Amino acid sequence: MAKYNWTFANVGGVTRVRIQSGEDIRHLGELDKKMWTVLSCPTTGLEISEESLKLIDLDGDGKLRVKEVVATAEYLCGALANPDTLLRQTDELAIADIREEAIAAVAKQVAGGKESVSLADVDAAIAAVTIEEQAVPAAPLEADVIAAYKEKSAEYAAYFEQEKLQKLGLAVIAEDAPKPGMTEKKFLEMGAQIAEWEGAKAAAETANADALAAARGVYAPLRKLLLLHRDFYRLLRNFVSFEDFYDRDKSTIASFEAGTLIIDQRACHLCLRVNDMGKHDVQAPLSGIYLLYCNCDSKKLGKSMQIVAAMTQGDIQNLSIGKNGIFYDNEGNDYDATVTKIIDNPISIRQAFWTPYRKFGNWVQEKINKSAAEKDAKAFDDLTTSVEAKAEGGAEQKPAFDIAKFAGIFAAIGMALGMIGSALVSLASGLSTLTWWQNILVVVVILLLISGPSMIMAWLKLRRRNLSPVLNANGWAVNADAIISVVFGRTLTEQVSFPLIKDPLAQKKNGMKPWVATLITVCCVAVLCLGGWGIYKYITRPATIEQIEEAVDPEAAAEAASAIITEQPAEETAE
Repeated sequence: MAKYNWTFANVGGVTRVRIQSGEDIRHLGELDKKMWTVLSCPTTGLEISEESLKLIDLDGDGKLRVKEVVATAEYLCGALANPDTLLRQTDELAIADIREEAIAAVAKQVAGGKESVSLADVDAAIAAVTIEEQAVPAAPLEADVIAAYKEKSAEYAAYFEQEKLQKLGLAVIAEDAPKPGMTEKKFLEMGAQIAEWEGAKAAAETANADALAAARGVYAPLRKLLLLHRDFYRLLRNFVSFEDFYDRDKSTIASFEAGTLIIDQRACHLCLRVNDMGKHDVQAPLSGIYLLYCNCDSKKLGKSMQIVAAMTQGDIQNLSIGKNGIFYDNEGNDYDATVTKIIDNPISIRQAFWTPYRKFGNWVQEKINKSAAEKDAKAFDDLTTSVEAKAEGGAEQKPAFDIAKFAGIFAAIGMALGMIGSALVSLASGLSTLTWWQNILVVVVILLLISGPSMIMAWLKLRRRNLSPVLNANGWAVNADAIISVVFGRTLTEQVSFPLIKDPLAQKKNGMKPWVATLITVCCVAVLCLGGWGIYKYITRPATIEQIEEAVDPEAAAEAASAIITEQPAEETAE
């Protein structure tokens, strides 16, 4: 047998097989399993009819596998005269396109003279099915009597059993114990009548249900064919390849896309349901995607779900755990969404450029807050100590100001200021010897030294962004990468775009262009960095005797040294 000639294409940066015709579907069993994008996926939580997926799940284990997809393709190619009609993805089928004679006969009956039959026609025919029902026997007693008997039957049976034991001297019934309003014989006769009636009723109802199911079952093959005719090709586009995912120009979405998250003036279109958070904790970080995990609740629908949304555009400074948004499912229902977890990965090269400065700013802010908190706590402790000392009647003694101790400190400060001034002068004189373009080059080099590593790491991660680990965490067996490039990522997250409107309450601007202000800011940062580096190098170099003599008053230094020596313990002096 000649080898089938498949069509290959680059879909999402990966070579994949494209299913473009009915003949491709007919030869699906010949396709090497290593070429399938997906090897298995769950039958629940997808945007394809769960009823259709269960028809494909032949072993009923809740998973779709390659062999079941191939078996369904063979069934459809046998039942249809032209499998090319599967590409239309409709639940309406021309009777002439049905090859299976038994199904075509039922389709003609349902169509009622029309040339085609639809799923709605079949559902209407199933709803109109009637049968000659087997008569259900009449109840031997009134409904309330039967209900009372069932309610008291256990109590009465226990009483009559105790009565038998009392006659044998094995038990004693209390005088105030409630007695049945009938004899044991009457109780048993009534029970037998009710049991016989219930048995006959159940048999009649079962027979009627079986007859109705058999009558409706005539339409089951046609209904199965129409469901698969509508949904099977869409499954192939999400199973053999990921064409629905990468084809963003079409209205059809991928089967795993759950809806859209609106948050921080952005619309995240790539949202997936989360089935197992434990698996996501292990797999999702490997994707290299900036991910937002959200709890979604709808009081109107009485439903809740957990989703994960991919953020592929914009900044991240306003995104944090606890931030609220709105999630819209594919049917337009809205849910209150709250961020519960963030997996931090680069979003863009531009965002990576500012990452070192953002981290440094956060670090400085944390240090300032920590220092302020410590000083506040110390001030409070000193205040409470002072108040307690005064309350106890003691006098707070302050240490005497020792000018000898502070002489060395003042000398050191003077020396440091002198070195810093000299360093700034040296830096300014060094920069003044360079031409304007050399100064710009120095600034660019400094920026690259600071932001370059972050941008390189971001570039490497953005090239490897892969949705497969997230799908694997949802129970998929993805056999190929699902790369999200920078260009493709822009289609997955939509940013807000406002028209330019003048704000009458805004302060007057100086007319400076935003890019000019940004350039000036960057230059200032670079100059500060150069200055800091020059100061560090200047301070850390050994000081000469002349510098020390110029910066320090010899008499003050001698007095400071003498004071320090006299304050040392006797043992250290002896040493």
